[in-house]
Amino acid sequence: MTVALVNGVNLYYEVTGKGFPLIWSHEFAGDFKSWNPQVKFFSRRYQVITYNHRGFPPSDVPEEETAYSQELLVEDLHQLLRYLGIQQAFVGGLSMGANVAVNFGIAHPEMTKALIVAGAGAGTTERENFESHLADLVRQLEIGGWVAATDQYGRGASRIQLLRKDQKSWQEYYEELASHSSIGSILSIKGVILKRPTLFELKPKLQQLNVPTLIVVGDEDGFCIEPSLFMKRNIPRSGLVVFAQTGHVINLEELELFNRVVLDFLTSVEAGSWA
Repeated sequence: MTVALVNGVNLYYEVTGKGFPLIWSHEFAGDFKSWNPQVKFFSRRYQVITYNHRGFPPSDVPEEETAYSQELLVEDLHQLLRYLGIQQAFVGGLSMGANVAVNFGIAHPEMTKALIVAGAGAGTTERENFESHLADLVRQLEIGGWVAATDQYGRGASRIQLLRKDQKSWQEYYEELASHSSIGSILSIKGVILKRPTLFELKPKLQQLNVPTLIVVGDEDGFCIEPSLFMKRNIPRSGLVVFAQTGHVINLEELELFNRVVLDFLTSVEAGSWA
């Protein structure tokens, strides 16, 4: 098992392939395995790194809320890249991982060759509804853990699309989510997701983010559509792609389309033709 001691925690990571580094940061309901379709595809050309955030076994699961914050997750990624001897990388993420990617680009633009930001911005709009949804999830996790909460969460309005399109992938996603650490998830909600700045609050920093950025969102990912448009309007070197009839788990729902769009973007950045 490959583990790096960085920023006070042990983070599990995997490195596959050779070439320029491409790192993927996972969502709240995922882990490093969520990126398997991208690892298989992009490792033919790039050195692909996937890892688990703190709170997601086999990475450490600190049991204090103070050990969880957006800033800590960004610094975890920073120190992991340093640990691996990587000076610059393509940095991508989904949802919580996409927020980490954006904030990493803001904090360390010299290390960020380009950003892939998928399904980002939940909590930026409809804040009361968002907080209520998370409060319900925390209560469920405190009572019965992920074993009790997975079915309802996995069939949510922005996740049911994966079940509709690919039952086998949804079942794998379901089983993996059911095995997550309840305490790690609860503290990630309380310390990271509910306390991180919204994308609206990041507007001045986004306007100064001079990094090629690909923004990807599904048109049925309700919490993330408006924030994605906001990023497009405010990140100078950004482009936006919207997938039809697609929810939140966009890299699994439409893996071939997602991979192709991202590869075209990376090729354009490498060629110096991304506007």
